Amino acid sequence: MKLIRGQATVRQLELQVWTAVFIVGFFTLLPEDGLLQSGCFALINTSFYAIIIYGNINLLYPRLFAAKRYFWYIILVALFLLIIGVSRNYAIMGLHNRILPSQPEPITFISLANFTVAGVLIFVLSFVFRIALAYFTIKKQSEQILLQKSEAELSLLKSQVQPHFLFNTLNNINYILYKEAPETAVLIERLADIMRYFVEESPKDSVSIGTEINFLENYIELERIRIRFKTEISFIRECNEAALIPPMLLMTFVENIFKHGIDKSGSNSIMLSLKQEDGFLLFQTTNKITNDSVNNTGKFGLLNLRRRLTLLYGTAFELNTTEHDHSFIAELKIPVL
Repeated sequence: MKLIRGQATVRQLELQVWTAVFIVGFFTLLPEDGLLQSGCFALINTSFYAIIIYGNINLLYPRLFAAKRYFWYIILVALFLLIIGVSRNYAIMGLHNRILPSQPEPITFISLANFTVAGVLIFVLSFVFRIALAYFTIKKQSEQILLQKSEAELSLLKSQVQPHFLFNTLNNINYILYKEAPETAVLIERLADIMRYFVEESPKDSVSIGTEINFLENYIELERIRIRFKTEISFIRECNEAALIPPMLLMTFVENIFKHGIDKSGSNSIMLSLKQEDGFLLFQTTNKITNDSVNNTGKFGLLNLRRRLTLLYGTAFELNTTEHDHSFIAELKIPVL
């Protein structure tokens, strides 16, 4: 909804610009051509200006110049401006001769040349118009990103209910259990680490890969308690654990595995791979396709993850899911410092 409002604001700005162009053209022609003829001429000129500008920035530039097809761009621009110049000349002169049949003006080579040259000037201005639209679009997107970040931080603050009290309580329970049930004490310690991560690390812009790995390992070990079926889990780590990434990016894949990728009728094999190559971090998870995963593959979580990745990296990331040989494979590729 906010994005739609931002686009509407840009459209309103464009409408105001074209209205101003029409008004300026109208009052420029008014002393010489009269009310009716000035209004018609101003409307025709404004329409052809819009065709030149939008034809370039929406069609010719992105499909030819941006694609490095420079030769065809030059040829088609010249043809485009010639057609526009001739059409505008015939439209203006035809309207003039219809309104004032007693004062006809012929269409000559000089008039065609003048209208074509005027079209070239408008074509040059189309680049300025394009830069202005890009500026206002980026400005709106930046404001929306800052607003979304502020709302997320506010939600996080609301969810942090006396975290230190909970940490102290868990530490006390852990101390009591350490001698009587050391395995349970270790699990309590892992739970405390996970809660500490949520409270202290997740609000940050970035955390070390090592911190993220430790969080995933704690989560996996706690999930093992719930799973009562044979499950083999392998976790390959070939990366610089001191490198930084945004927190909680990898969690969605792992959470989906334990929610939807555990076969309750047989054994399970889960593979996690975290590798760093050529300035990118590659994270891949593989798990068995189950009846639950067929009906619900965690698409909502992946959709939210894709939205977050778009805010963080724009288009400089890859997020893919595939099915191969009765296995569900999720892959994430992001830049890493």
